[in-house]
Amino acid sequence: MSKKLYVGNLSFNSTEDDIRTQFATFGEVISVNLITDRETGRLRGFGFVEMDEEGARAAIQGMDGKDFGGRNLKVNEAEDKPRSGGGGGGGGRGNRSW
Repeated sequence: MSKKLYVGNLSFNSTEDDIRTQFATFGEVISVNLITDRETGRLRGFGFVEMDEEGARAAIQGMDGKDFGGRNLKVNEAEDKPRSGGGGGGGGRGNRSW
């Protein structure tokens, strides 16, 4: 079983390879997903690392608060973001009677 970790406060110069190498010291890294801005393509300063369960626990203890690229990382277990039930509502203009 694997766990997904949230990794925050990343340097904007971080790469997937940098993160993979750093986290691999704690266990098997299954995937690395760094979040980028849609318009600029620039790293937004956070991402997700998926690891085996034991490695994930070790990585949280070993990496949370650690200096990486001149910044202190925030590492914890990622929480699933609840999906909203539907799209946005229409732009109603109040209760007008015509």
